[in-house]
Amino acid sequence: MGLFSKRVKAQRVASFDDFQRAVASGRPVFVDFWKPNCQPCRTMDGIVDELADEFGDEAVVLKANLDDVPDLFTKFKVKSTPTFVVVTPQGSGVHQRFRRSGLIKKDQLVEQLQRAIAAEPPGHDPVD
Repeated sequence: MGLFSKRVKAQRVASFDDFQRAVASGRPVFVDFWKPNCQPCRTMDGIVDELADEFGDEAVVLKANLDDVPDLFTKFKVKSTPTFVVVTPQGSGVHQRFRRSGLIKKDQLVEQLQRAIAAEPPGHDPVD
């Protein structure tokens, strides 16, 4: 890779359909639920982009803005930002493998994504 190679960034979710397309990829999906006036969200922004770059071929990393996709916030019952969720496809829905709110160390997020990538398909707890 060249010194100035372009880094992959997290995908912005513009609609609920964007989320569904990410799940349809068959890969684990990491979602960063955020809102513009949230300072902790800004602090985590660079880490989320690093995750997208590091896991680009193995997982889908999304950023969901409350102003753009309030229905996704409602589906996952997000009450505070930032909230981070890792889901994997399960039947017609998704299996929530991880959820945490607030500032989180990058290595904890990396560990959760690695677990989701290595995991067998889940057998319970679908979120429709």
